[in-house]
Amino acid sequence: MCGISGVLNFKERAVQPGILQKMIGMIHHRGPDDTGIYTDGPMGLAHARLSIIDLGGGHQPMSNQDRTLWISFNGEIFNYLEIKQELIKMGHRFATSSDTEVILHLYQEKGEACVNDLNGQWAFAIWDQRRQRLFISRDRLGVRPLFYTLTDRSLIFASEIKSIFAHPDVAREVDPVGLDQIFTFWSTIPPKSIFKGIMELPPGHSILFSDGKISIKTYWEIGYPLGREALFEGMESEQEVAGQLMQILRDAVRIRLRSDVPVGAYLSGGLDSSIITALAAKLSNKPIETFSVTFEDPEFNERDYQRETVNFLRTKHQEIHCTYQDIQNVFPGVIWHTEKPVIRTAPAPLYLLSKLVRKSGYKVVLTGEGADEMLGGYDIFKEAKIRRFWSTYPDSRRRPLLLKKLYPYMQNIQSQPEAYLKAFFHIKTDDLSNPLFSHLPRWELTSRLKLFYSDYIKSELKGTNAFGTVAHSLPEAYSKWDHFSQSQYLETKYLLPGYVLSSQGDRMAMAHSVEGRFPFLDHPLVEFAAKIPSRLKMKVLNEKYILKLAAGDLIPSRVRNRYKQPYRAPDARSFFSKETPSLHNGYVEELLSFKRIEKDGLFNPHAVEKLVEKGKKNQLSSVKDNMAFVGILSSQLLVDQFINQFNRRANDTKC
Repeated sequence: MCGISGVLNFKERAVQPGILQKMIGMIHHRGPDDTGIYTDGPMGLAHARLSIIDLGGGHQPMSNQDRTLWISFNGEIFNYLEIKQELIKMGHRFATSSDTEVILHLYQEKGEACVNDLNGQWAFAIWDQRRQRLFISRDRLGVRPLFYTLTDRSLIFASEIKSIFAHPDVAREVDPVGLDQIFTFWSTIPPKSIFKGIMELPPGHSILFSDGKISIKTYWEIGYPLGREALFEGMESEQEVAGQLMQILRDAVRIRLRSDVPVGAYLSGGLDSSIITALAAKLSNKPIETFSVTFEDPEFNERDYQRETVNFLRTKHQEIHCTYQDIQNVFPGVIWHTEKPVIRTAPAPLYLLSKLVRKSGYKVVLTGEGADEMLGGYDIFKEAKIRRFWSTYPDSRRRPLLLKKLYPYMQNIQSQPEAYLKAFFHIKTDDLSNPLFSHLPRWELTSRLKLFYSDYIKSELKGTNAFGTVAHSLPEAYSKWDHFSQSQYLETKYLLPGYVLSSQGDRMAMAHSVEGRFPFLDHPLVEFAAKIPSRLKMKVLNEKYILKLAAGDLIPSRVRNRYKQPYRAPDARSFFSKETPSLHNGYVEELLSFKRIEKDGLFNPHAVEKLVEKGKKNQLSSVKDNMAFVGILSSQLLVDQFINQFNRRANDTKC
């Protein structure tokens, strides 16, 4: 895993190596093992390397034999050995053992279509010197990030926005529409980012710059069977489907163990990470080392399940204990790496976990992300089923009780009357026909944070409609998918790449130079899972039924059959508990002061002042208040770090 940066100047202006050096220096954390720069007149590529495959021979930017193709590549191609063998049969000769060189030769053979053969996670740029053409691509599911901007003089791109901001031609300003998307969907919707003029290349897309023109193309999109359900041809039993699923998952883990450095695993204590760890232990010729987060607050702690799995699989295990104070202490660093506001503190413990992994001598970890999206594990999928079930008999007094059973940890839900539940969860005929039905309660709850917007932000957002942006971007086949598949699509398309794989994934791991690998996001597995009938993913309200069936006795039965516990961390209480006194003398009080809120201009200082007072009195008990506090604080940190203090923060980073 690595970091990449690049500049393509227009009108034949030569790229200055010093600019590339500053850009790649900003993301040194992504690749501390090696740095390289290449310039060719108007084109410049830079690279920060985290050495994992071919430790001695994978220096980048890398060229082909006649030096007409140059690449800067962030990621891993897991099927590179199979592709390499095919290319050798075609007459290609290789100078290294790296997967990077395989991409170059594959591009030489197939051009932009090379991405269709790749199984992996990537963001790369290839400069075709002979044709003066730049090709940039991002992986199918959005595991690895890629941002770009167009100025009057250049196309500038990088793995992270801070690298683009190191270019002297790029301005830094918060985009109100990007902020509004985060305060609706928890993330921006590509190509939009949180900063004006900075665009994110969507997952499954490529950029081609040729003959003075830029074009962006989709090369992959997830799809589901048309109609209600479609059983696999020739598969007559659940066991057969489960068997094929496990075979594909085993292969996905196998190729993700390819590495010239040790591979560890995150172990949350849940079904997904336990299965991945169990498969890795069986497939690896070395003992697997596992890493977990525990919490002082029992509401979030999963230590018992983690240790039961460790004992069952006999892994060598380490854990980090996360306190309220820990979350407050690292939160500024978290936002420096997320490069966007967050409305949950959940990334902070993962930031601490990757620090432990790196300190333990590991650069690579396997994780269980993606199983919930692909195989129906989230509460939001259950919630949508219950809401549709209730809507067929809206006067029922028993059906809404299912929602209370679904969210035992949400005390506000437990105390609400039926009328409130009906309004909150959209049990209305008109809502049933809304294509965003499954996500309306979550997105409308998050949208309540907009009450804190300043008059300036409200005026900038006049005429915009965040829900409409998503509704108008849905694929043509969406209306023909069953309701469960529609829910999966929304979660996979928006929350997965923009929040789970970004703020909680790539950014927290790479903050400490650790590469995450995600077997459940192996694209053959993703495409297979999309075809599995929805009734096998969630059997009544039994989430990930087919995965549990496939797991068999791989993992402890108590872990396999446990109630789904979503990963969460303490939110506002991390900044107001007795153990976090810095509210009164540290960054929190400064950034949330009336004067500072008024100066930065994103939020209403009177409303924020009341929110902070509630926090001091330990009255931030609702989900909305917790999200508002974290969202506002993280937004203020973003403004402080990337606009007010960017040059100072950049210099501190290099020290």
